[in-house]
Amino acid sequence: MYAYGGRRSRAEQDAATVEIGYALVSAAFAAAVVFGVVAGPALLFDLPHLLSAALLRIGTVLAPVLFAARVVSVLVRFRRETQPSQPGRTNPDS
Repeated sequence: MYAYGGRRSRAEQDAATVEIGYALVSAAFAAAVVFGVVAGPALLFDLPHLLSAALLRIGTVLAPVLFAARVVSVLVRFRRETQPSQPGRTNPDS
């Protein structure tokens, strides 16, 4: 992840920026889909008040939890993939 001297190369910085953007966009999409699936019926149909309120609360809780979990999982996976397989070696095939 770090070039010699502890600084990231420009390509590594760009890759990290792209990965962060992907993590945020994919997490927002997943959270919106989950919220729509869970809370959507409460917003579209005339459901009993208790059921409608429960669906809205569940959707409101699940969406940010999924958002955070998705961002963390994408960034952790990215960090693992960019580290060399053996310390001191920059190419896994070397």
